[in-house]
Amino acid sequence: MLLGSIVIVIGYLLGSIPSAYIVARLRKGVDIRQVGVKNVGAANVFREIGFWEGLTTLLIDLAKGAVAIFIARALGASELWSLGAGFTAVAGHNFPIFLRFRGGKGSATAIGIFLLLAPKEMGIAFVIMAIAFFITHNAPFILAAGFVSVPLLIWLFEHSAILTFYSLALIIFITLRSLPTSKEGWAGLVKKENIIRRHGKGI
Repeated sequence: MLLGSIVIVIGYLLGSIPSAYIVARLRKGVDIRQVGVKNVGAANVFREIGFWEGLTTLLIDLAKGAVAIFIARALGASELWSLGAGFTAVAGHNFPIFLRFRGGKGSATAIGIFLLLAPKEMGIAFVIMAIAFFITHNAPFILAAGFVSVPLLIWLFEHSAILTFYSLALIIFITLRSLPTSKEGWAGLVKKENIIRRHGKGI
């Protein structure tokens, strides 16, 4: 129980590392929370700061959840506690203690977890996302197409109920975090993405 609690805290603290905020501050002296869509994530860094800065942020965010699970396993935690460490890494990214719980959406961190736990299924999901990209440049649609397929693919190839429900829980968590606020419905979100696409600033 003590070890489980430790890896959960480690996962949350790893996820709380505000990579987007740090990179934007170091490179351009910009508070990423005050520019663009004001999201503390790699996509906003790509749009507002630059390609290499966005790529750096993306790689760090991808690593958070995977590293949390790797550390938990290395410390000898059970598989359930290890998966919990990955989940709290996503929660830490979304609600980082270092930024007064104002973080990103958690998509990249979740993808990093899927790359570790189900690399084949995530690879197929990337293909699905690429197809979605050619159909539409709408970022929410692209991510949704990839994420929705992950639990189905894990069930088909791994036949693991635990991983299937775990991936589904992660996706639901990210989806709830990404829902538009009352001030901006789905129509407004789609309109925003279309404006970004027309100006050549899509993800």
